[in-house]
Amino acid sequence: MTQHLDQQTVVHEGLKKVWNVAEFAKRYRLDQREENRLLKLLGPFASEHELLMNATRTPNFR
Repeated sequence: MTQHLDQQTVVHEGLKKVWNVAEFAKRYRLDQREENRLLKLLGPFASEHELLMNATRTPNFR
């Protein structure tokens, strides 16, 4: 059985956003230790979902 796929829906729905771990750390204000941990865990590039699920930030108390 074959199925026809529309190219426009595949292009927009099938892609995952891939981040540079250093840029992600800068954007989400992660400290250097957390950035290094993510680099060891995931490598220099990872999907947005992987980064968000593995990143932890220290709380800023007033």
